[in-house]
Amino acid sequence: MTENAYFAAFFFPAAAAVVIFFWKYLSAVMQAKVRLAQDEAYRDMAAKAVAAQAETAQALASVSAALADIQSRVASLEKILKEVE
Repeated sequence: MTENAYFAAFFFPAAAAVVIFFWKYLSAVMQAKVRLAQDEAYRDMAAKAVAAQAETAQALASVSAALADIQSRVASLEKILKEVE
């Protein structure tokens, strides 16, 4: 065999191996970036859920206070109506 044939016989498989490992590395990097973006999205969604839950708890407390006030007024009205009878 000629010198070029030996060179080709060793160069092309070695080049193919390098290309395969490069694509594997590139794939791992891209997957890591996607996971990081996905984790950030989950963190943002969790933060928004916590904020919404706190807001809902505050609204529920306000409604509970208003309901307690209404119940006391109704009890007062019932008492007045019983006295009138």
